Amino acid sequence: MPVNTDVKAKTETDSSDQSLPVNELFYSLQGEGKLAGTPSVFVRTSGCNLRCWFCDSYHTSWEPTHARMTLSEIVAKIESHDANHVVVTGGEPLVHDDCVTLLDRLAEAGYHTTVETNGTIFRDAPIDLASVSPKLVSSTPTAETDPKGDGEWASRHEARRIDVEELAKLVDAYETQLKFVVTDDSDLQEIEKLVSRVRDATDTAIRDTDVLLMPEGATRNRLDETRERVAELAMEHGYRYTPRLHVDLWNDAPGT
Repeated sequence: MPVNTDVKAKTETDSSDQSLPVNELFYSLQGEGKLAGTPSVFVRTSGCNLRCWFCDSYHTSWEPTHARMTLSEIVAKIESHDANHVVVTGGEPLVHDDCVTLLDRLAEAGYHTTVETNGTIFRDAPIDLASVSPKLVSSTPTAETDPKGDGEWASRHEARRIDVEELAKLVDAYETQLKFVVTDDSDLQEIEKLVSRVRDATDTAIRDTDVLLMPEGATRNRLDETRERVAELAMEHGYRYTPRLHVDLWNDAPGT
């Protein structure tokens, strides 16, 4: 079981140091994408500008929970683990201005960084891999799937979930993987249209192998229902399939 850092709640932080709302900070294996299997330190920030009904980090979006940690505290925790890869994730980490400063400090310390983002916000920062997960229409909460059951986020999420201009900026600025959560076959038409739109908007070539299909599911039981068909769809369309290695290994345990 990966080690989950005990992030203790604080009411105040050192005013001389910037800080971030951190939901989790832990050492594990990168479970998704081109670097799946890589030992990594994860910094999971709290707060998101979207509300996917199937969000696998519910307590960073639907019910955000966190402690404030100064950037010095975050870097010190990262340095306590034997890894040179750091994944900054969320929630949506790029909603936070101080995320850029954290990435600057990690770059200065020689870390390779992946930023997991929904692709609606561009930041000028030292990012080694932008893991961009555009949200499809199937992510929008409906009356049946809204975890809160009040429908408050449906229209807001739908209006914000795709920003082709910001997506194009990310692709042109960074090594990028476009990672799509696939619920069923109906998602593929939307994925192909969106990839085409982003290709038209960028100066950077997007290879089919830069497009990753990932089965929807935050538990082993759910992945058992989705992974085989998503793998078949990846082969049919020439895209890359990505597992959810952390779910296969540790199911839905926190800190993985």
